[in-house]
Amino acid sequence: MQSDRPVNVTEIINKHPLAPFQILIVVLCFLIVAIDGFDTAAIGFLAPAIRAEWNLSPTQLAPLFGAGLAGLMAGAFVFGPLADRFGRKNILLVCVLFFALSCLASAHSSSLWELVIWRFLTGLGLGGAMPNSVTLTSEFCPEKRRSFLVTTMFCGFTVGSALGGLASANLVEDHGWRSVLILGGALPLALVPIMLWKLPESVRYLVMEGKGFDRVAATLARIARGANFAGARFVVAEKKPSGFPVNHLFRIDLLRGTLMLWVAFFMSLLVIYLLSSWLPTLIKSTGVSLKTASLVTAMFQVGGTIGAILLGWLMDRVRPHRVLAVSYALAGLFIAAIGSLAGAPWLVGLVVFCAGFCISGSQVGANALAASFYPTDCRATGVSWANGVGRIGSVLGSMGGGVMLSMDLSLPAVFLIVGIPAVVAGATMLVFGYVRTSAPSGRVAVHA
Repeated sequence: MQSDRPVNVTEIINKHPLAPFQILIVVLCFLIVAIDGFDTAAIGFLAPAIRAEWNLSPTQLAPLFGAGLAGLMAGAFVFGPLADRFGRKNILLVCVLFFALSCLASAHSSSLWELVIWRFLTGLGLGGAMPNSVTLTSEFCPEKRRSFLVTTMFCGFTVGSALGGLASANLVEDHGWRSVLILGGALPLALVPIMLWKLPESVRYLVMEGKGFDRVAATLARIARGANFAGARFVVAEKKPSGFPVNHLFRIDLLRGTLMLWVAFFMSLLVIYLLSSWLPTLIKSTGVSLKTASLVTAMFQVGGTIGAILLGWLMDRVRPHRVLAVSYALAGLFIAAIGSLAGAPWLVGLVVFCAGFCISGSQVGANALAASFYPTDCRATGVSWANGVGRIGSVLGSMGGGVMLSMDLSLPAVFLIVGIPAVVAGATMLVFGYVRTSAPSGRVAVHA
């Protein structure tokens, strides 16, 4: 390759077959998100043991769960803009180290409120790690396989959540609840040196910032094996605007898409957290055993994992906003059907699986869609802030189930109401597709 010829880094990534180096990036981000899922879910499994040790009432435990969700929301808002300013790898390292140390510190809490503070700080790091993992993975994936790879990577969260349950079941009885938090802090701490060694900085970010060209050349050589990028002039098909990254989300070419994504994330996470929090209680109210209610609820997570992978694969072959619009709408129908089929546990389990497939799978796909929608200069901010707005929905969803139960609504009425936000998310995705194709482009080709 001639040294005086401009090299578009995006085209290099898109036109070459997936290299082992890119697969390594997906795997490392998968591990980050898996540890994220482990730590996020762990506190729910540990709550009974914590309650017993400190003689707490259920009401007293509520701030413990709220602190984690608040931290996740704040972390998404804070660390996204920082990643667009200081680099994806740098902020990912900070987030992982931060939640590792906070989780280890939480294991030594001597009171409920001390634990609440540490869970908020742990959530702060977790909230920044997840969207930045999505961003970094997206920026190293070829466009034609991006959605599938991002959604597959994101499945690490459900795998980690399940491992959190297994670890709790095997550790709490013999070693106490603190041992799970120690493990939850030690795992990311062990991952940090591997990230320092193997995880690269985004080449699109480096070229956009006009720095690290030797690193860009070395990284691209691992993707386009056999090519010589020595002395090449690297370019990206976007210019770097001035100002704070959050302001970029409201540019004329991004504003309407940003608002549509925020609505979809808010509605989607509201439904997911409402069902995750209250589905066992609602199913058990039909008279089935707790074991049956738990198994039925587990189908929601199983469906979400499979849905994320298959919907990601489909999004690479069909217009992604249409895939998500149909999936969200079907989720609303399946959720509404749960209340009418409660008398047949096996049938409810099937419908719950389908609901998880559609709503949780679509939420993972929405992360991939957000990453492809935003340009490099504000991609981390865009993905993170969409997640932050969605976390507001998750808090309302977690509380909303209790409000509906206090209203003495019938089971069919409850699930019909819960299905409505999913349909709204589907309609929003249809509008997003129109907005995306009709928006004026403010992107200009520049070179470093």
